[in-house]
Amino acid sequence: MRKDVRILLVGEPKVGKTSLIMSLVSEEFPTVVPYRAEEITIPADVTPERVPTHIVDYSEAEQTDEQLFQEISKANVICIVYAVNNKTSIEKVTSHWIPLITENRDKDSRVPLILVGNKSDLVEHSSMETILPIMNQHSEIETCVECSAKNLKNISELFYYAQKAVLHPTGPLYCPERKDMKPLCVKALTRIFKVSDLDNDGILNDHELNFFQRTCFNTPLESQALEDVKNVVRKNLSDGVCDNGLTLKGFLFLHTLFIQRGRHETTWTVLRRFGYDDDLELNQDYLFPPLKLPPDCTTELNHNAYLFLQSIFDKHDKDRDCALSPEETRDLFDVFPYMPWGPDVNNTVCTNDQGWITYQGYLSQWTLTTYLDVQRCLEYLGYLGYSLVAEQESHASGITVTRAKKIDLQKKQTQRSVFRCNVFGDIGSGKSGFLQAFLGRNHTRQRTIREEHRSYYAISTTYVYGQEKYLLLHEVFPDFDYLSDADLACDIVCLVYDVSNPYSFEYCAKVFKQYFMDSKVPCMMIAAKSDLPEIKQMYGCSPLEFCRRHKMPPPQSFTCNTAAAPSRDIYTKLTTMAMYPHARLRCMCTCNRCTFCLCQNFLNSELLQTVRAKLYAVVLRRHVSQADLKSSTFWLRASVGASVFAVLGFAMYRVLLKPR
Repeated sequence: MRKDVRILLVGEPKVGKTSLIMSLVSEEFPTVVPYRAEEITIPADVTPERVPTHIVDYSEAEQTDEQLFQEISKANVICIVYAVNNKTSIEKVTSHWIPLITENRDKDSRVPLILVGNKSDLVEHSSMETILPIMNQHSEIETCVECSAKNLKNISELFYYAQKAVLHPTGPLYCPERKDMKPLCVKALTRIFKVSDLDNDGILNDHELNFFQRTCFNTPLESQALEDVKNVVRKNLSDGVCDNGLTLKGFLFLHTLFIQRGRHETTWTVLRRFGYDDDLELNQDYLFPPLKLPPDCTTELNHNAYLFLQSIFDKHDKDRDCALSPEETRDLFDVFPYMPWGPDVNNTVCTNDQGWITYQGYLSQWTLTTYLDVQRCLEYLGYLGYSLVAEQESHASGITVTRAKKIDLQKKQTQRSVFRCNVFGDIGSGKSGFLQAFLGRNHTRQRTIREEHRSYYAISTTYVYGQEKYLLLHEVFPDFDYLSDADLACDIVCLVYDVSNPYSFEYCAKVFKQYFMDSKVPCMMIAAKSDLPEIKQMYGCSPLEFCRRHKMPPPQSFTCNTAAAPSRDIYTKLTTMAMYPHARLRCMCTCNRCTFCLCQNFLNSELLQTVRAKLYAVVLRRHVSQADLKSSTFWLRASVGASVFAVLGFAMYRVLLKPR
């Protein structure tokens, strides 16, 4: 909505333009009227719409045509004043003033007009019979007001209607020739209806109508008022009410009725509450609320946003199969001006056997959008009406900005839920297969993917020590000389080589040495296509030796050429390394079944800690005297014993790990 309103009064000389302004200001008819009143500003707190209003007078005697043209171009609304007792001034409305205003305004800049019949105190008849044909001929005329500056009749109403014509214009909403709402208005109100239809049954029940009423007007409707509204619709529209709820046709009929009865400010209040501007486009401030994103931080959806998105999924999953069919997906995005998800999304997230996006895949895609392009996510949340339905201040309240990664590294812990893994590898090394295997697709299913629907991202959930985390895989194009900052910015690096191609590993070794050898980003080597015979790599050392030299975990064997869905263990390892980059462990297993995991769990168990503490207490209390504590021989024996114990423990640890 505009922050101020500029009203210009024009008309023939002696019709009372200046008298109208002075009567409004002084609340009495002036005895002496100047040629022209100075521009006045009415403060916001004394206007009905709480908007500052500037009133500008025009005088042919004091102003040039050029000054008039400038004022016409600056005005938000123009009042054409005529005298009801002067036929010439009425004729000049169409023969002079309307053409003059049209010529001096941009074609795309429509200015509302108010016809003002002054000096109504001098005649007993109305001029409306003469004015109505003019109003029907010119759609830019909002209304006509007959008034009298002398007896103050309709003076304040005149300027209220002028202000209203700017703040709540009829033009964008209604076509008087067709006596129906314009297509853009119907489209906007249809979106508002669907956002308010919380259960997606095509009907606004009493609960949803009250939600709509509270959202727009901050007050619920009484039961009788709800019934009165429905009865009005029932009397005029046979299919406007169904199952005691308001249908879309009934909802649109009500707003048509509001506009026809001059209550278009009601419709504008609804439109602006749902984010629309004067051109019936969603406001940029509504779609893109401010969000500060410091460097080295990422963006994630918070709990409230996930709950909202879950409710959106539930209300469109009509067959309750926990997947969105193509029809259900189109219905979900019907409130968008365009289809945001293309065919590549089905190859980015998990789908069912029919290729439909599952519930988990749906949330994963939203997580991906939030991480990669938070502004796009805010836009999408705006289309769905997140801030209104969830009763939040703005869509930005659904976004969590994570702590800087360098702080996570310092504290050796993270609160993030999304971790990015950039996948590097030469052409044909198996990167795409590695991404698709993460989504549960074996080699047979991957062969059905069309090249134009291919995705360079894959995202799904993994569990690390009982915590659900999102792992985002990004396939980096194998152009060694042109790796961008986005290609290098990640939480973990995955280097994929083909065990059956002797020249495949060389690319991975070069990428590691060039970009990641001196970085703090953990790296993992993937020996892809492990179902094929392994061929010696034509490089200075073997992949295993390379990993040992650079203190990396040994190459992890991987294949997607399986009968069932490929194993997800390797993705859990990647997520674990991304969560704990400071833990440079050779074994990144999280199975809790192998020797390493059992030893770690035993050493960290509360039972062992308690037994050790009690044992130390007993030994020191019962067997060590004060004389022993002062003896150097005692401390020498203790040091040697501790050293022997440490060496034996380390040797045992190595023996246990050797089979792995």
